[in-house]
This record gives sequence, C-alpha cells and structure tokens, in this order.
Amino acid sequence: MPSLPITIGEIADILLVAALIYTAIVWIRRTRAAFVVRGMLTLGAAYLAVRFLELEMTAWIFQAFFAAFVVVIIVIFQEELRQLFERIAVWRFRREPVQPERSTVADVLARALADMARNHIGALVVLAGKDPLDRHVVGGIVLDGRLSVPLLRSIFDPHSPGHDGAVLIANGRVQRFAAHLPLSKDLAQTSNVGTRHSAALGLAELSDALCLVVSEERGTISIAQDGRLTKVEIPQELALAIENFFGRTFPPAEQIHFGLQLVRRNWVAKAMSVCSAVALWYLFVLGSKAVEVTYPVPIAVEHVPAHLQIEAIDPPEVNATFSATRRAFYFVNKRRIRVEVDVSLAELGRRTFSISEQDIYYPKDLALLNFSPRSFKISVKSASDKNTG
Repeated sequence: MPSLPITIGEIADILLVAALIYTAIVWIRRTRAAFVVRGMLTLGAAYLAVRFLELEMTAWIFQAFFAAFVVVIIVIFQEELRQLFERIAVWRFRREPVQPERSTVADVLARALADMARNHIGALVVLAGKDPLDRHVVGGIVLDGRLSVPLLRSIFDPHSPGHDGAVLIANGRVQRFAAHLPLSKDLAQTSNVGTRHSAALGLAELSDALCLVVSEERGTISIAQDGRLTKVEIPQELALAIENFFGRTFPPAEQIHFGLQLVRRNWVAKAMSVCSAVALWYLFVLGSKAVEVTYPVPIAVEHVPAHLQIEAIDPPEVNATFSATRRAFYFVNKRRIRVEVDVSLAELGRRTFSISEQDIYYPKDLALLNFSPRSFKISVKSASDKNTG
C-alpha cells in the first residue's frame, strides 16, 4: 500500500485531537463513566472484528446503533457533559493568581475542625476550586466575611440556625453559610455515613471543590474530593490536604511552565492520548484517501473432468489491481480474494482458458481496475496414471 507523507497541518491536527482525548480521559477518571466507556470500547472492538470477518448483517446492526450513538452519549452523560461545558466556559489561558492566604486558610480550618471533632459538633465546609458552584448549591445566607476559628465555631454551634448547612469558602473568605448541597447517589461510600457526608461527596462528584466534613456522632473528619470520601486521622493531615488542594488548583506562577514537568505529569494518559490520536488519524484521515493496491491471487480451477488430473497451471496466479479508500483495505482478508475458472472444456482437449472479471471474487468495498494475465494454460494427465511408477 503506498505511503503518504504527513504534513505539518496534520501533525498539528493530531496533537490537538490528542489534547482533546487527554481531557476526556481525565474527565472520565473524575466521573463514574469509566464502566460505560469500557462497554463502548468493547462494542467498537466487536464491530472491527465483524467488519474483518465480513458478517454483513451483524455489521449493519452495529452501524444502526452507531447512527444513534450521539443521542445515547447525551442521554447517559448529560450531567457530566454539562459539567464539562461549564469548565470550558471558565477556562483561561492564564492561570489565576496565587491565593496569598492559602496557609492561613489551612491552619484555621485544621484548628477549627479538629476542635469541633473533639466536641462532636457536626460541620460541613466547602473550599471552592475553579468550577462554578452556583448551579449545585441551593439557598444559604451571603456573608462574605473573613475566615477565622471563632466565626466557624459560631456558624456550626448547635444553637445556630444555620449549623446544619454548608459553609462556602472562596479566596480565603466565607462567602455563604447554611447552604444546601446535592446528595450523592454512591451508596457504596455513603451507606454508613450521615447526610453531611453524602452532601459533601455529592458536590465533590460534580465539581473540583474540596469538601470537609466533621461527623457529629463519631467525632471524625473526612475529606470529599474527586468523587472519593476519605477519613482524616490527624489535623496535620487535614492541613496538608488543604494546602495540596490549593497547590494543584491554584499553582504558584513559578511552577506554571510547559517543560519536562508537563510531559512527566500523567505521562501514561498522555501517551495513550497521542497513540489514540495517531490511530484515529490513520483510520479516518489517511484512511479516507483513495489508493490502488495490487494483490497476487492464485488461480483455482473447478469442474475438472473426472478422468483428468491437473499437473500445472501457467501462470499460477493473477495480479489483480483494486481501487478503494485506504480504510477499506484495512479490513480486507486477502484469502477472500480468489480466482476460480471453469475448466470443464478440458475434456474436449482445450488447454488454454480465458479469465473474465466474473471469475474474480473480492469484497464489495473494492473496485476491480485491472488484472493480468487474462488467460492461462493447464497441463493435464490421465487420472489413471496417478499411481503409475
């Protein structure tokens, strides 16, 4: 199959698609879509196998399903797609400035939540990331106050009207308190915890926020992030988790560069993205170009008279040239291309036979352009001489 040079534009196209695939991989990891995606990949692999085996009716069923594939994606991932579009809407080429109070926030929250855990006072605190939270948070009282330990203690005091809600913190300030968060549907993680934990996990599933929970019954502190709920053993671990959250979500300016650190971070997912983009380019871009391919096809004879035996066929094969898209040749099984000629007239002494286009069998996706030679000779002997000598 002839090779085609790749252009600079096609390289840029591959890199852009690789970036989109990498974004999709990260998005899938953060959502509960992994099993659904695996099922879709399995269906895709099955479709390729069906095409290779030329199971036409099964391939038609697959194609009918793929025709409605976009609708299926929207129905299954409607919440995740909405979340993705929201992130695209707030994305910026320049990173947000470093928050100067990140260490203060971590220290205040660690001390306040540790104190409330010792006194078995329930609390729910949300540290906003880059994702917008207005769509997920309901109600609450706007405060916009400076974060401090006394303020948190007063908000979550059992006698306070807003102690059952969540506190939203952004830019080092308490933006809102007594807010209500969406509840998680992940029963595997929320079966043995209370409503506060379910609400924290619910918001962590829908955004990049860091949610901190104090259990009123157990006196423990838990963190909900990226759809996972984990328990914190000591206040220092909580402070470290908060600082890591700020460092990953709002990295310092000196850490923002596109050098080796960008390549090394999540390099497996990035390598998979590049390989997938190259495969898609090879299948759909390069594969859509029309090419001509010549196959050597052995000549098979049929209807040989019973009293004759074929000794030799000269020439033994036909060079058949086909035209189609490069993609069509990916699924061609060469053994399904054959030349079969009726030699029943050998009984009357004929030794030279013509080859017509009707004698050449090939997949319907290909177009036969030319073939040579157009005739062949056979050498025969009497079948009674088979065991002679």
